[in-house]
Amino acid sequence: TSSGNAPESWLLDLIRRTRLIHRLLVPAGWLLAKAARVPLRLPALASIRRAVPAAGSGKPSKLGDIAWTTFVLVLTVFVVWRVVGYVRTGVTLDEVGHVLVLGLITLLRVVVLIAIASVIWVPLGVLIGLRPALAEKIQPLAQFLAAFPANLLFPAFVVVIVRFHLNPDVWLSPLIVLGTQWYILFNVIAGASVYPNDYREAATNFRIRGWQWWRQAILPGIFPYYITGAITASGGAWNASIVAEYVQWGDTKVAAHGLGAYIAQMTAAGDYPKIILGIAVMSLFVTLFNRLLWRPMYAHAEARLRLD
Repeated sequence: TSSGNAPESWLLDLIRRTRLIHRLLVPAGWLLAKAARVPLRLPALASIRRAVPAAGSGKPSKLGDIAWTTFVLVLTVFVVWRVVGYVRTGVTLDEVGHVLVLGLITLLRVVVLIAIASVIWVPLGVLIGLRPALAEKIQPLAQFLAAFPANLLFPAFVVVIVRFHLNPDVWLSPLIVLGTQWYILFNVIAGASVYPNDYREAATNFRIRGWQWWRQAILPGIFPYYITGAITASGGAWNASIVAEYVQWGDTKVAAHGLGAYIAQMTAAGDYPKIILGIAVMSLFVTLFNRLLWRPMYAHAEARLRLD
């Protein structure tokens, strides 16, 4: 098999070639090595070790697990009871139903946007990742775009929506994934970059091309990386919905229907019971979304599609 291109790093090359950096790092490395060999003798740590039962005794460990689980459950029930009691002072059942509907709208918006971003960036990420020289240039750019504050572009969207009388429910939606879609891109690039060259040559020898190559060769290979990027992008999209569904520029306010806009509006109004309700419903949707979709897909990728 032909050897792959060795990865390069201009920063690492600069550190290796610069004598001043080398002279500065050598003393620091010597100090860290010496510090790592210093034994830690803490009286509190010794008392804890004496109090902890031996590894062979299973009874105390089991009792400790039961006690800790009971404590966590009791504390959780108490906190939920207090929160529900506080929220009931300013929220009715009709309001709860309304917020759940808004949560479904935001859920639909997040799912559609993540799907669109995946259709766009997965093929491009694969094509970039299979070309190491191009990947070295594109991946830092994608990481920079992921850290770029997308709210700097919000005023432009507000001006365009107001100027052309566009529907905020549609045209504010791209703001949700404007900064999070890049996680899908550079994770797919990373997955394609480490795709085994043996598999690529086997696919070439067996003349596996077109959709069959995508379905049976490359997509299973990058699937664990894609899931990591999609989970990150999904979580970021839920957070971004709070500022993306309710945008203000000067005296002009543009709001879309959704849970994020509800939380932003209640925060501006200072209505704390409704703020807590909105955050609780968003946490519920995010938890269920992760449990029912992302966790099974991640488990499948770990169990069936790992290449190592």
